[in-house]
Amino acid sequence: MNWPLFSMIYSMAATVIVGLLIITALVTGFNEIPHIQIAVVVGLLVSIPAGLFFTKKIANITGDEEENGHRV
Repeated sequence: MNWPLFSMIYSMAATVIVGLLIITALVTGFNEIPHIQIAVVVGLLVSIPAGLFFTKKIANITGDEEENGHRV
């Protein structure tokens, strides 16, 4: 796996997903600190599979995917 690519995609996905969840929580009336903290944690956890998915998609497009240290 291309870890630099994953870290970049994860940071972008985490920012977007956490932002969406915080805005959703505030709009729906869950505006207390514990609700916001839960939104942040859920957003960070949901961003991991999203980052992995898009990293693999981009690596397949660019042909830069590695498997066991060898280029595929």
